[in-house]
Amino acid sequence: MEGNRSKLRWGVEQRLEFIEFRLFWESHVNRSDLMEQFGLSVNQASSDLNRYIALAPNNMVYDKSARTYVRGPQFEPWFQAPDAARYLAQLRSVREDILDREDCWIIDLPSYDAAPAPARGVKPETLRSVVGAIRQAEAIEVKYQSLSNPEPRWRWIAPHAIAFDGFRWHSRAFCLTDEIFKDFLLSRMITTRGVAASEITDAADAAWHDHVTLEICPHPELSETQKKVIALDYGMQDGIGKIPVRRALLYYALKRLGLDTDPEAREPHHQQIVLLNRQEVIG
Repeated sequence: MEGNRSKLRWGVEQRLEFIEFRLFWESHVNRSDLMEQFGLSVNQASSDLNRYIALAPNNMVYDKSARTYVRGPQFEPWFQAPDAARYLAQLRSVREDILDREDCWIIDLPSYDAAPAPARGVKPETLRSVVGAIRQAEAIEVKYQSLSNPEPRWRWIAPHAIAFDGFRWHSRAFCLTDEIFKDFLLSRMITTRGVAASEITDAADAAWHDHVTLEICPHPELSETQKKVIALDYGMQDGIGKIPVRRALLYYALKRLGLDTDPEAREPHHQQIVLLNRQEVIG
């Protein structure tokens, strides 16, 4: 299978993945789907459908009455296992105007919405400067507004990565002012100006490269039925969930999971999960 896939051109492989996506999630696919999604001719769309049948003959059959290809009873993914996260990510991307509706692979979008999040004022020019500095291994001078100072200050930073804490975007960088690796919120970078060569590399950022695993379980004071529900929510195996995280992002992970405070500070049905290896992770 992998050998056959490696021979496919990227554009062809993407179209075949689209066929498989539609078969699994929508149960059917036809030439017009491919023509509309990728701007193909009739002959090219037919060629792609025939190519997919040759690769996975049991995955779809032609329904003459409906005049479309439908998912076969012995369907097995040929490209990759169906991913619920990928499907839901498309819904969220359309909702947040990240993905145009016509670029979404889902035919008939279900009714959906999401809790609103405040728009973060990340300037595209600022992001471009940070990404450029990362790629070129350079330091940049940024005018940064921190909570500890009433007025924004200019400072030199050497960024090496972009990170998302589940709510806001940061740049992981070495601060030449404080001489330490820190997180800088992109939304608090007012502007940038100077660029300079930098000898600082991400290899020196131990917290970025050090990974820890959070071991969580349902709150012990929940009922057995409630524990089973929480275990399902978090995809736990044998009542324990394991979540790998970079130590540099540990603070944000704990806060997002509600594990940054004493578990006894909230009612069990509000806390829901506890951290089993707190001493190992936090110390």
